[in-house]
Amino acid sequence: MVSKPTRRTLGGGTNKGQTVTVIEAPTRYNQRRKAIITFWVTLLVTALLGGTVASHYLHPILGILVGIAAGVFVGAFFAALVIIWPIVRIIWWWLPEILLGGFLVYGWTWLMLSTPLWLSLAVVAGVAGGIAVVRAARLAVMSAYWCLAVRHRLRLCFAAFVANNRQGTLPMILFARPTPAGERVWIWLRPGLSLHDLEQPGQLQKLAVGCWANEVRVMPSGRKYAALLRLDVIRREPLGDTVLSNLPDLVPDDMPANAPTSPAVPPLGVNLVDVPVSPRRSPDNKETRPRRARQPEAPSSNGIDPSDYA
Repeated sequence: MVSKPTRRTLGGGTNKGQTVTVIEAPTRYNQRRKAIITFWVTLLVTALLGGTVASHYLHPILGILVGIAAGVFVGAFFAALVIIWPIVRIIWWWLPEILLGGFLVYGWTWLMLSTPLWLSLAVVAGVAGGIAVVRAARLAVMSAYWCLAVRHRLRLCFAAFVANNRQGTLPMILFARPTPAGERVWIWLRPGLSLHDLEQPGQLQKLAVGCWANEVRVMPSGRKYAALLRLDVIRREPLGDTVLSNLPDLVPDDMPANAPTSPAVPPLGVNLVDVPVSPRRSPDNKETRPRRARQPEAPSSNGIDPSDYA
C-alpha cells in the first residue's frame, strides 16, 4: 500500500490520507502469516540440526549458539522469500514485456552511440518499413503480440474463476507459442483448480470471450502431471480457406457437358447365396497358418504437429 502526496483540491480541501493499493489486504495478511510460520519452523529445524552437527566439532554451548544463528539466518531468508512471492509472481507475468522494453531502450542507446544519427534513424525506419511491408514479418510481429496478450487475458479469466473459490490460487502461466490456428499456452494449476473445473459447461466459452478468440480447447499436456495443462486458443480456421485445385484442368476439352454417369444407388440388400463360404478348420487339423508379413511403418510428418491446425 502506497500513500499519495497531500494535494489541495478546488474546493479548498485536501486529499490527505488517500492510498493506492498495490497488493490486496487479504493477500498481504496471508503472506505475512505464512512468512511467520515459515520463519519459526525453519528456525527450529535448522537450529536443531545445525546445533547437533556443530556440537561434534565445538563446545556444546557454542554448537547450540551456532545452530540458533544459522536457524535465524535461514528462517529469515525463507520468510522474506514468502513475503516477496506476490511481487516475484507479478514480475514473472510481465517478464517478456520487461525484457522487450529493456532490449528496445538499450538497443537504441547502443545504436545511437555506435552510429551517426542519420544512420540510426535510417535503420529504425528500415526495420519499421520492413515490418509494415513484408507480410511474413508482419504476421510474425502479430503472432508475438497475441502470445503476450493471451497470457494476461488468461490471468484475468483465472482470477475471476478463483474469486468464487476461497481455497484456489492463480495458476502459473508458463509460456505460449503461436500456431497456425492461434496460440498454444501451457499452464501449471495450483491447488483449488483442476481440469474438471475448466471443462464445466460455459467455462471454456468464458475463456474464449476473455481471450478475444473463437474457441478455447483444454487438454492435459502429458500423463505424468495432472496440473500441467495445454490450452489451444483458436482464432482462425486455417483449413477452411479456399484452395485452388488443378483437377478441372485435367478434364478433356471435348468431353460433353451431359456425359453419362453411373447412378450412385447403394445396394438395398445382400444375397447370401452369392456370398462364398470358406471351409472351417477342423480341430484335428495341425497345420500351421502362415504368418503375415509386418506392415512397414508410416513415414514421419517431418516434425509437423497436426494438432496445431485443430
